[in-house]
Amino acid sequence: MRLNLVGGLVAVLIIVALVVAYGTLFTVYQTRQALVEGANSQLSILLNSALRRVLGEATLTQVVRDQREHLMARVREQLNTEAQAFGIAVVDVRIRRADLPEQNSQAVYQRMQTERQQEAAQYRAEGAQKAQEIRAKADRDVTVLLAEAQSKGERTRGEGDAERNRIFADAYGRDPDFFSFYRSMQAYEAGLRANDTRMLLKPDSEFFRYFVDPSGKQREGGAPPANTPPAK
Repeated sequence: MRLNLVGGLVAVLIIVALVVAYGTLFTVYQTRQALVEGANSQLSILLNSALRRVLGEATLTQVVRDQREHLMARVREQLNTEAQAFGIAVVDVRIRRADLPEQNSQAVYQRMQTERQQEAAQYRAEGAQKAQEIRAKADRDVTVLLAEAQSKGERTRGEGDAERNRIFADAYGRDPDFFSFYRSMQAYEAGLRANDTRMLLKPDSEFFRYFVDPSGKQREGGAPPANTPPAK
């Protein structure tokens, strides 16, 4: 009876041992990796501690942009040192997301918005100043060009008037009668327009002397021929 009891107890212990062994032993295929009975949770604790130590000394800009690689290297070194106690070698550490508390996110967003608004205002001010400079230069250039054109036009007009007077004087010197007739024809053309032929003249006016006498001879006691240039 006692032998049977001992045998039963041994059988129970063997069953318990098999159950414990089944729960503690597992098979890992060659193409897979596995962490032993609580190492994953412990590694997570160590990782969080390393992140707090390293990232607590850095700013958000350094974490997201400026020193991200350097900070991750520091976290990996610290985590690798502490994980060696579990027989784990940490090869690399990467931050996939950097979440901030809601109040911090709003503050960061408002600061970024203010910076963008300041930059936009600066760009607009610089653009307005540049536009003002361009308009001022264009106004100066237009003024100079107009002055030069006016001066050149006046000079050309003066030269033309001088040449015209020279031609008229030369024509008058060669044939005074023809010159007087020509100038009278010009006066008729200018004075006798189709829309208004009203004129107030003295009865003995020399204006129509070519209508009275085709030769255009001056009457006795009359005025000198019309449009006769001054003698030089």
